[in-house]
Amino acid sequence: MSEQILTGAHVDLKDLLALRYRRLNLSTQTARVMGSQAGSRLSKLRGRGVDFSEVRAYQPGDDVRTIDWRVTARKNKPHTKVFREERERLTLVVVDQSQSMYFGSKVRLKSVAAAEIAAFSAWQAFHHNDRVGGMIIGNDSQIIHKPFRNVKSVARFLGDLTRANQALNRGGAHPPVKHFAEALMQLRRLAHNNYRIYFISDFHPLGDHWRDAFRNLSRRNEVFALRVYDELESQLPPADSYTVTDGEQRWQFHAGNSRLRSRYHSRFEHDTEQFRKTCEQTLVNYRLIPTHEPLSMVPGWL
Repeated sequence: MSEQILTGAHVDLKDLLALRYRRLNLSTQTARVMGSQAGSRLSKLRGRGVDFSEVRAYQPGDDVRTIDWRVTARKNKPHTKVFREERERLTLVVVDQSQSMYFGSKVRLKSVAAAEIAAFSAWQAFHHNDRVGGMIIGNDSQIIHKPFRNVKSVARFLGDLTRANQALNRGGAHPPVKHFAEALMQLRRLAHNNYRIYFISDFHPLGDHWRDAFRNLSRRNEVFALRVYDELESQLPPADSYTVTDGEQRWQFHAGNSRLRSRYHSRFEHDTEQFRKTCEQTLVNYRLIPTHEPLSMVPGWL
């Protein structure tokens, strides 16, 4: 059976809540939960924990209780066991529901795809026993949810996400760059260390506000930039005459013009490459997600 995706112009809360029970084989990480306060992801920090990592030469300051006596006897030098601790992970899901996301030409709008990705990311983190929070960036406000580990907190986040999504309409005004810069500044004050942060947006408008936030946050956190795009943004429709409007003005063009088609696609490729370089330079994991494909077609983002 093919994977079902949310469709249409807006989302419904019950559909986002139902994503709690969807399973995709996207994450290869499995672990057991050790007590009520243990997270199920392995941290980069080493110490006396629950999972064996390696044996190495003894160093001053190592706990003598971790000495591997068999290896020590065999190599005639003291060696110690090193364990990797299971640490709690805090997850933040930052989802864009501003005006540029209210666009789509096939199956659904970008705002709907972003809402689905955000909900699925939140539920996956919850299933991993992480504390889950996030931020919803609307046209004129930002809603912050601090991380908690319970169903009600995830449901409250998805409720606000649904309301922000349903508030979008054709008459909305695009927020200024300052709006996004302020939202990212708030996020930087919230995420201090060892967070996993998902940014879900079309990242329009591109600018230094994204670069600065990525550079700051990726120093001590794991950051993903999931760029949602519609197929019509990457290439023009089949050759024919078309009329487009922004709600106030109308333009006509012929999509069969090869030079126009080439310039159109090249601009998308240029913007995509520039954003990819930004992510690479700031050590941010980058994924490009089309609106018309199911999430299982985009491996490696969870």
